[in-house]
Amino acid sequence: MASENSELRKVGLKVTLPRVKIFNILQNAEDEHHLSAEDVYKKLLDQGDDVGLATVYRVLTQFEAAGLVLRHNFEGGHAVFEMAGDDHHDHMVCLQSGEVVEFVDDVIEERQQKIAEEHGFELVDHSLILYVKPLNSK
Repeated sequence: MASENSELRKVGLKVTLPRVKIFNILQNAEDEHHLSAEDVYKKLLDQGDDVGLATVYRVLTQFEAAGLVLRHNFEGGHAVFEMAGDDHHDHMVCLQSGEVVEFVDDVIEERQQKIAEEHGFELVDHSLILYVKPLNSK
């Protein structure tokens, strides 16, 4: 809990029990990096925590504004969140199953940098989402 407290304080957020619990859920979401507010809320309920859905939305928005989490709006329209980290990655979203696959490709990263420079810009940030379907589907 000490690391959560310091992370929250570092970004200027007061340490509250709901914030710590939500931070822990996001940080420990190993297999499911991308959680919706409803997913977080269900996990809180499963743990026996009495935190309302409105509080979950508010805390996630605060975390996003503070740079602790990233919000993605993949196909389907609902927002999902993942912990912000130093390791940049891109995403593939399966249009059939909704599965989100994270990937890193140095060639793509270099090419994006070069394209920005060729147009007289410095690449500051980017998001790449590939919408895919299985090869054997029609």
